Formats: sequence, structure tokens, C-alpha cells
Amino acid sequence: MEILEIVERVAGKIAPGRSPLFTEAHVIKALEEINAQKSVGRLKLSKELQLGEGAARTLVKHLKNEELIETSKLGITLSEYGKRVFSSLRTVVSEQVEVPSSPLTVGFFNIAVLVRSLAAAVKYGLEQRDAAIMAGAKGATTLIFSKNKLTMPSVKEDVFKGNMAIRDFLLSRLSPKEGDVIIIGSADEKIRAEFGAKMAALQLLKTPFV
Repeated sequence: MEILEIVERVAGKIAPGRSPLFTEAHVIKALEEINAQKSVGRLKLSKELQLGEGAARTLVKHLKNEELIETSKLGITLSEYGKRVFSSLRTVVSEQVEVPSSPLTVGFFNIAVLVRSLAAAVKYGLEQRDAAIMAGAKGATTLIFSKNKLTMPSVKEDVFKGNMAIRDFLLSRLSPKEGDVIIIGSADEKIRAEFGAKMAALQLLKTPFV
């Protein structure tokens, strides 16, 4: 998948030396912020991503090397190519939604994203949880939409029993279709929950399946 290759290149090394102080989740959030704000300064982007100025400068350089952005005195904007790449990203991973705490989640802040048509790639949800934890989250909850129901992998009972409001919230805000996956990243800081959800979604996108 081209979008994955692009994100990996931006987050990787471009020369011998230390690895960048940002992850693939930072790359996706940077594209989201630039797209949402149309034009953003590097300092504001640094603040939004919670990166030091040096790391933000490197990220901008990597984005520019991939021709995803254009820079000027007015700020950083998505290039036409960058807009197409971002549009491609949105065809597979939805915008994030903040979810109320519930027995399904493990953090004060909970951020959900929908990954399209990859239910067959989910095993037990542990891989997504581990990816979220590596990103600094407390964990992740993976849910599959199949036969008009949201279920948790390898769990037979109805995980929404007594929590129908959360189920209805997820269905109304993310509008899943058959075979879609909802991943909720959980953490005690909002940005960690967000990065957890993004990295878990990326892990799923990278998962080979038959």
C-alpha cells in the first residue's frame, strides 16, 4: 500500500545517524493538522505534535523531501500531491473520534478510529494493543463490525451488555460497514491515546492476511 510506504519513509532515516525522534503516528497527525488548518507554522505544528523544535524541523524536512508539503513565509501547506496522499489515507483510516470512558477502555482519554475492510486481518486484537502500548498508550480495544454487530475478537459474549450507549455512539459516529474494524486507543493523556489508536491502525494495515 503506497500510503504506508510513504509514511514509513517520512518516519525513517534519510541519512546515517540517529533515528528521528518521531513516529509514523506523528507523520499522520502532521498531515491531519496541516490539512485541517490549511497553513500552519512550524512552532504551532511542533506544539500540536508535542515535539521539540529540532524534531519538528526534521519532520518538516522529511515531509518536504517526499514532496508532501510546501513551505513559505505564510507557513506549511499540503502540496497537490500531499492532498492526494492524505485523501488516500482517509479511504482506509477515518478521522478520530473521542470516546467516553467505559468498561471497554483502560484510560481516561479514549480515541477511536475506523479501519476499512480489514476485519479478516484481525487475530485476537493483541497485536493492536501492543502497538498502542509501544506508542505510549495504556492499551487499545479492537472491535469488528460483522453481520450488523460490533464484536470483540475471540470473545463470544456480548461485550456491550450494559454498555449499549457506547455501542450506539460508535455506530453513529464512525458508521462502520461489513468487515470494518474500530480501534480505540486509551491513555491518561489525550495525545497518547491518539497516537496509540493511530499506531494500532497502522499495525493492522501492515498485517498480511489471506
